[in-house]
Amino acid sequence: MSTDRLSVTLAALADPTRRAILAQLRQGEASVTELAQPFGMSLPAISKHLKVLERAGLIVKSREAQWRPCQIKAEPLKEVADWLEQYRQFWEESFDRLDDYLQQLQAEENQQDTEN
Repeated sequence: MSTDRLSVTLAALADPTRRAILAQLRQGEASVTELAQPFGMSLPAISKHLKVLERAGLIVKSREAQWRPCQIKAEPLKEVADWLEQYRQFWEESFDRLDDYLQQLQAEENQQDTEN
């Protein structure tokens, strides 16, 4: 994944309204009107959010007569998850090292208690 695409995807995910829209779309496709209902926003405002999501490749709009359903596309989310995976591994290794250190301290403390 190129850094530019990653940046576009992360920027799209940075907005809580867009994350909520994606959460709605996990349940299945929905129209712009259906997506706007929970937010109390105008259709043009929701459409702007949808354009950002569409540009990031996170949704796709199809055309069925007058109805334009939106669907989630998970590929960019997987790419973000893959990128984040390296940091999850870093934190797990850091926590493992911390756990080892705490166990060592506890063992030393227990040894001192038995010597006294």
